[in-house]
Amino acid sequence: MAAWVLISGGNVIDGTGAAPREGHDVLLKGDVIVEIASGIDPERVVPRGEALERVDATGRTVMPGLIDGHCHTSFGEVRMQEEQCLYTSHELRVIRSATNLPRILRAGVTSISVPGGSYFIDVGLREGVKEGILKGPRMACASRFLSTDTGIGSYYPSSVGNPEGSVGKVVNTTDEMQREVLFQVKGGVDLIKIGDSVMGEWEAFSADEMKVICDTAHRHNKKVTIHARGSKNVDNAIAAGVDWIMHANIMTDETIERLADSKIPLCPVILLLANIVDFGHIIGIPIAKRETYERLLDQAADVYHKAKAAGVTFISGTDSGFAHTLIGEWHARELELLVTYVGLTPLEAIRAATKDCAVTLCGLENVGSLEPGKGADLLVVRGDPSRDVRVLQDKANIERVISRGSEATFDPEQLATRHPYNRAQHIAPSEVSFDAVFGRADFETLDGIGVDDERTHDIVHDLKAAGQAVRDANDHHARK
Repeated sequence: MAAWVLISGGNVIDGTGAAPREGHDVLLKGDVIVEIASGIDPERVVPRGEALERVDATGRTVMPGLIDGHCHTSFGEVRMQEEQCLYTSHELRVIRSATNLPRILRAGVTSISVPGGSYFIDVGLREGVKEGILKGPRMACASRFLSTDTGIGSYYPSSVGNPEGSVGKVVNTTDEMQREVLFQVKGGVDLIKIGDSVMGEWEAFSADEMKVICDTAHRHNKKVTIHARGSKNVDNAIAAGVDWIMHANIMTDETIERLADSKIPLCPVILLLANIVDFGHIIGIPIAKRETYERLLDQAADVYHKAKAAGVTFISGTDSGFAHTLIGEWHARELELLVTYVGLTPLEAIRAATKDCAVTLCGLENVGSLEPGKGADLLVVRGDPSRDVRVLQDKANIERVISRGSEATFDPEQLATRHPYNRAQHIAPSEVSFDAVFGRADFETLDGIGVDDERTHDIVHDLKAAGQAVRDANDHHARK
């Protein structure tokens, strides 16, 4: 694009929560927003002889690029934990992870925070984008997230230990915690992530341990975030002074009030649960797991509505990077879920995914809203997200993605080809016993997988038919 760009006649959503301004122009110079007004005369501003590109946005919405505060570019879109930690060489992980970056941009996401990943891969991707080697969003990155033996990052039995390729780093003493923070700071991270217990069932870190991590990181001008689902985990995080909290779907009323008083933002990451609940049957996620997550999501909705009423600031994040939260597919769905499960208005949800996210996340403060002097990350969208945020989920509605003042272009074939990490050596999804095959099993349930989709019905039908065929053959031979 030219040094100067005039986007004219659009309905401008600036990301601050203000109502859209109809028929406004946005003038850019390089990576800076110069002016937003109705009827901008470029001859008044653009020096004679300098190139100006005009973009007609009449009938379209012009808005800030989205920000995903919880995106795992180096998780490999895994189906199983072992794929995330054990398979695919370090070198090949870098190359495959790099292919995720254009997908993120194409979804209208121009900035991301990466709260944990493999090795220092995301730091390298961040630098590649800065240098123009890679096409991708602005990035703020952590490395491996810190976990104790009882935290979310300690996946394997003690006999296996903590593999070097694991996205979690086990640190069981305050000396180990401090040493790992310093190691990651030296490695170039923007933030440190703490991984407390998986579902908030206990305190994997004490408040004092968290404070050591926070103090060490803050002393080096790095921020700290935490996976904290339980009320006590959140209380400890508040006391330790983390910069934002992820999940927090199980909180008492007292903890909600403490969170609101602390002014620490909350990134609920609803998509991770909702995609399992709403779409899990399509990919064969067992019904027992889907029902567990549905109960958790219902509980979280009550907590989040109370938190909103108490004045907690919400920001948007998706946990993209797993098989059920594919990168480039579902980032904008979090806005719909913030409306449904938190009670935000569409404009509030847009602010959560733009300005409030930018203010919270390290190094991204200069983007997130359309204001003079801010970075030029913008979308031109067909439809009105201020009325229905779901229009952002269909990438066909995102007609232009302007990142750092330049319009991003994409190769559809490249976007359509995914490069996950090497698949785990999965032998079978369930056990095949004699009774299961030949008719003496309960065919209404296959190892906890409810018969509630067409594919499973077909499997059951084929097994029943095979069993009946064997019984018929046995009866025939018996009569002979």
